[in-house]
Amino acid sequence: MNTALSFLLLVAIFLIALRFFPVDTLDYHVDPADPEPRRSEVRLIGLDAPRFATTADELLETVVRIARSEFGTRLVEGSVDEGLVTFVSRSRVFGFRDFTTIKAVDEVAGAKLAVWARPRGNVYDWGVNTKRLDRWLRKLEQTFDRVE
Repeated sequence: MNTALSFLLLVAIFLIALRFFPVDTLDYHVDPADPEPRRSEVRLIGLDAPRFATTADELLETVVRIARSEFGTRLVEGSVDEGLVTFVSRSRVFGFRDFTTIKAVDEVAGAKLAVWARPRGNVYDWGVNTKRLDRWLRKLEQTFDRVE
């Protein structure tokens, strides 16, 4: 019984630490193509990056509007002028933090959106980041045409 109780206490302490311990957001505000891969992440870069028929500035402005309209998501670093933005999104139940960094780059036929979404720490995210990015990309597709 004491072993089970000790285990539950350790799990609770871990969950509280993930929820409340401070984070240096500059550690997460990096170009999506630069960092080392992590276990649980979504990365759309290079040929996998979605492309839209618009400019990088318009694309990033729209992404910022879409992200800010989502529950628990706020801009923590970057700007449209910088061409790179990082958001933190908190889960509804436990308030865990996921970070999404987005960079928009002008190309000949439109603009490319490089994306890196990952949970704080190297924990499994149960597909939450993929679902969030899918929602954001569907909303972008309602505003801009996709370029293949």
